[in-house]
Amino acid sequence: MIPLIFLASFFVLPADAFGAPTDVAPVSGQTISLLRRNQSPRDVTEWGALARSQRDNLIVKYSGSQTTQKRSSGYNLIVDQLYDSSYYGSLAIGTPAVSFDVILDTGSSDLWVVGSSCGTSCGSSPSYNPSSSSTFQNLSTPLNIQYNAGYADGYGAQDMVQMAGFSVSSQGFAVVDVVSPNLTSPVSGLLGLAWESLAYSGQMPLWQTLASSNTWDSALFGVQLTRYTNDSTAQQLEPGGVLNMGYTNSSLYTGSIDYIDIPGTPSYWYIPLTSMTVQGSSISIASGTTAAIDTGTTNIAGPASSIQAIYAQIPNSQPATGEYAGYYSFPCSTTVNVELSFGGATWSISPADFSFTQSSSTECIGAFFEASTDTGSPSWIIGDAFLKNVYSVFRYNPPSVGFANLSSIAIAENGAGGTVPSATIGTVSASVTNTSDAPRRHALSASLSALFLAFSAVLLL
Repeated sequence: MIPLIFLASFFVLPADAFGAPTDVAPVSGQTISLLRRNQSPRDVTEWGALARSQRDNLIVKYSGSQTTQKRSSGYNLIVDQLYDSSYYGSLAIGTPAVSFDVILDTGSSDLWVVGSSCGTSCGSSPSYNPSSSSTFQNLSTPLNIQYNAGYADGYGAQDMVQMAGFSVSSQGFAVVDVVSPNLTSPVSGLLGLAWESLAYSGQMPLWQTLASSNTWDSALFGVQLTRYTNDSTAQQLEPGGVLNMGYTNSSLYTGSIDYIDIPGTPSYWYIPLTSMTVQGSSISIASGTTAAIDTGTTNIAGPASSIQAIYAQIPNSQPATGEYAGYYSFPCSTTVNVELSFGGATWSISPADFSFTQSSSTECIGAFFEASTDTGSPSWIIGDAFLKNVYSVFRYNPPSVGFANLSSIAIAENGAGGTVPSATIGTVSASVTNTSDAPRRHALSASLSALFLAFSAVLLL
C-alpha cells in the first residue's frame, strides 16, 4: 500500500527523527518509537469489512501516597500496525516482566491483554500467564463483553506494569480468557490512554498514574504518527512514529503548541470543534460541538448531516453501499482539501489521508463517515486520518489537547521505511504505586467493547 521503501533512506535520517532526545536540545521523559503494520494486498472486501467494523464499534465505543522519582531522558522502541489503520506500542506486565504489544488508544481508558487460558481462540499472540508472576492479584471482577464484531470474557486483575522505563505496581488491567477469533493476533491487547472516568475497571489508567504522581518531568504525552497509506509498496510493518511520555520533542514540530482546554470533566480527550472547510467552502458546525481526539480510530466520524455536507462539496461523490454503508465514494482523481479548527489555529488534512481506500480503478472511499453517538458524548471522533498531519500533545493539567505543525524531520519519516525495531523490556528508571480503589465486583460488561475499535479493525483485515 506504499511505494518501495529503501533501507538507505532510514539510515540517512537524523537520530532525533525517532523522537530520541538529542545532545543539542536535551529533553526529559521517555520516547517510544511506534511501528505501523500494513496489509499487503488491497482487497476491496477486506477494506469493506474494516470500514463496517470501524463504524459499528465506534458507535458502541461512544454510546455509552506515591513514591516518585524524576527520570532522565531516553527512548524505547515499540510496535504498531496496518496501513495507518492502527498504531501500537509495547509494555511489560508481571514479575518477572513479560512484554506485550498493545494498541495505543486515547479513546478509552482500560488496559487488557489476552490470558494464557485463552487457548487457540487467541491465536498466536503472546499471552499473559498469571501463575508466572509473583506480583499478580486477581480482583475477582467478572468480565463479559458483547459487541458487534464478536465477544470477549475475562476478569479484572492487578500487577506490575512497565512502559518506557516507568514502572507502576498494582496497576489494574483485564485478563481476557475467551475471545472471538477475529479479535486476536498480532497484538495481545490494548492500552487505554483516556481519563479515569471512562475506566470500567474503576482504576486509574497507567498514563494518569504517572502524570499525577510527578513521575514525569512534564505531565503530558506527545504523539507523532507516520503516513504510509499512499505508498502502494509498503511492507506489513513500517516505522509508525513516536510516543513521548513526560515531555514534548521539539525536533518533531515547529512553532508553538496550540492547546485547547477540555470544556468540562475529563473523560475522552474532547475539545470544541469550531469550524471546517472542504474545498474552500465552510461546513456548518453547531455551537457547542465537541470532538474526541482518538488515536484508536483510523478515520473521522461525524453526524450524518455534516458528513453529507462535506461530500456535497466534492463533485460526483455519492453514498457508498454494502460494507461501506455510512461512507461515501468519490473520484480518485479529485484532490480533496479539508481544514479543521478547534478554536485556535487551523489545521489541514492531507488529501492522501482523506482517501481511506480505493474501491475500484476510479473510485475511492473517503475517510469521513457517518456515525451517531450518545447524548453527552462528543459528536465527532477525530482519528488518525487527522492526527498524522500534526504533532499531538495530551496534557494532564490543565486538561487539554495541543497540536503543532510537523517539522521537516517528522515529515521525512512518512514513507521512509527502515529497520523495524523489536519490542524489548528496558531498565526501570522510576517506580510508582497505583493507589486508586479497585472495585472487586464491578461488572465490566460492554466496557472493553469500547477498547476493540482499533483492535477489531486491525484483525478483520
